[in-house]
Amino acid sequence: MSIKLYPDIISEGDLSPDMVLSEVDEICNAISEACKGFGTNEEALLKAMGSQTPEQRCKVHIRYKEIFGKELKDVIKSEAGKRPFGQALQFLAVDPIMAECMMIDKACGGVGTSELILSTIICGRANEDMELLKKKYFVMNSKDLGRVLDSELGGGLETLVLNCLQASQEVYDESVYTEDLRKEQIAQLHNDGLAKLGTNEAGLFKTLCATPPEALAKLNIEYALAHGLTLSKALETELGGKTRDAALFLMGMKLKPYEEVAKLINRACKGFGTAEILLITTLIRYQPIMKDVSLAHVELYSKTISDRIKSETRGDFESLLLEIIKTGEEL
Repeated sequence: MSIKLYPDIISEGDLSPDMVLSEVDEICNAISEACKGFGTNEEALLKAMGSQTPEQRCKVHIRYKEIFGKELKDVIKSEAGKRPFGQALQFLAVDPIMAECMMIDKACGGVGTSELILSTIICGRANEDMELLKKKYFVMNSKDLGRVLDSELGGGLETLVLNCLQASQEVYDESVYTEDLRKEQIAQLHNDGLAKLGTNEAGLFKTLCATPPEALAKLNIEYALAHGLTLSKALETELGGKTRDAALFLMGMKLKPYEEVAKLINRACKGFGTAEILLITTLIRYQPIMKDVSLAHVELYSKTISDRIKSETRGDFESLLLEIIKTGEEL
């Protein structure tokens, strides 16, 4: 089963802020105090916002409006602006599913589309999370998410992303995912990819999206035994550009999700400058599994995520990201 990122209280529909109300009120009051008067106490604001768990973010933005009569995200936008620090705070000012809808709009806004951000939000998701995301996006924007992405993307990447949107991953059943079925899948995948000129991307992506992680792990190994390279390596060889990156991310999120997120963080920090929005969206989205991602990051790169952030960012932005990481590692 793919990792579920949204807190259970979202799927359960229990978003009233009555649970541990004093704790929620304390956070709301701390945010309000940080925004009072001339200027903003950014140190206090980042502490109050960055130290919230995903569950608390589901409650705080509702309770804040009840107490102060204002949308928290609007207050944050006014106080912190559009710089990376302010953008991160705006994503933290709503619940995780609303934050992802805002991230999608951010990736689709302006000149060009950030395909990497879109593909990492859409690919490799649990079915339940995907269905919730589509519904929330329509409620927030009065637009179908599939139509929006169809207008933003093209080629193989569009085919893959729209496949992922179908939330078609099957439940693993050993009596269904037998050795005979794997042999059939290996033959079909080979025919869809390396065995001929050109790639049947629709067929490849349909299989990758529908196959549960437990079955895909076995399929990956047996494909290597049959053809001398893993399925992941075959995709890397056959596909190109952003489509290849998205397909490999999908595979990674199904087979080794913590390592894959660690690699994404590394990618956001790699090269000349830091891809700040990618870094922000990754750290916020994967906060629920940050403890395991941090361990994978140390294993891969011999340094903690916090040490990487300290070397790549500065000031309040650095402090906020470190607070997000710390909170996630303590979950």
